Amino acid sequence: MGIGGISVWQLLIILAIVVMLFGTKRLRTLGSDLGSAVKGFRSSMSEDDKADPQEQAATEEEAKDK
Repeated sequence: MGIGGISVWQLLIILAIVVMLFGTKRLRTLGSDLGSAVKGFRSSMSEDDKADPQEQAATEEEAKDK
């Protein structure tokens, strides 16, 4: 038994159908696009963490006042 009650053979058949429908080139492009999107998201999140501490303090102060 595999993941969630799906056997390995069923997963291989699903993979073969997906490859036949979309082709390896399109799947490769989809994977690289998804990877670049995740990379961009992570970099923007890390930039947000490195934001100006004074700006963060002012924002927190405004939030407390409301």
